[in-house]
Amino acid sequence: MSGPSTGLRTDERIDARIARRRPELTAQERRAAETLLAHLDDLAIYRAAELAALAGVSKATMSRLFRSLGFTGFDEVREHLRALRSAGEPGRVPGPPDLAAHAEAEGAAVAAAIGPPAVADAVAVLAGARSVLVAGWRNSHPVALHLREQLVQARPRVALAPLPGQVVGEELADLGPGDAVVAVGFRRRPAGFAGFLTAAAATGADVVLLGDPTAAGHAGAARVWLPCPVQGALAYDSYAAAMSLVAVLADGVLTRVGRAGRDRIAAISATYDQLAEVE
Repeated sequence: MSGPSTGLRTDERIDARIARRRPELTAQERRAAETLLAHLDDLAIYRAAELAALAGVSKATMSRLFRSLGFTGFDEVREHLRALRSAGEPGRVPGPPDLAAHAEAEGAAVAAAIGPPAVADAVAVLAGARSVLVAGWRNSHPVALHLREQLVQARPRVALAPLPGQVVGEELADLGPGDAVVAVGFRRRPAGFAGFLTAAAATGADVVLLGDPTAAGHAGAARVWLPCPVQGALAYDSYAAAMSLVAVLADGVLTRVGRAGRDRIAAISATYDQLAEVE
């Protein structure tokens, strides 16, 4: 998709738009562009006139720059940057981090993740399944790994995918009705994530989807949808709520399987001692 007069794609990042358009910019517009690039992370604290003054150009020059980049105005530039952050792109936070605000946001995120009734539904699926496959890519992989490591303490036949150097086709081929798949899909998911969900659901296994709110569009392929916020007050996403949700899910499964889970933990601990694997 292109802007009406610039030939630039309106889904293109602003820094890429500036790089593409630079040879056609006037000297004043280039100054304005350099200032814009230097303040992409803190534009929210400026008005268009203040940004122009910072660049040493007129407000009209700054407005021409916005239009030449395919934006209708400063508000649309800020909306573009908010969209990048919502997609998971880190963004510098102006000034020193407010750790008290961060802690408060983390508490709210944990409450939002572990509170929905769907958590109990997921526990029932994971406790009752014949086997469980936990899958996660990129930033989702550590959460998937942690969930697998916790679940395997309470119940047998819990696998992780993808393993290093492996793909997931072999894992899906063994699944069917009575099995469960946990797809961990936080933002900046790989392009094949939707295809994986479709294939997992087609096996007849119960699919549990765990991801941030941007994964809601994939929830139709899942029996259980567990939204978990990751965006807080800092530049990078935080997975504290996701790890807390993992703890709640694993605790629920252990409680639900009862004596069998406790016996399994004892057997695993005895094996640790026998092999001297842990302190």
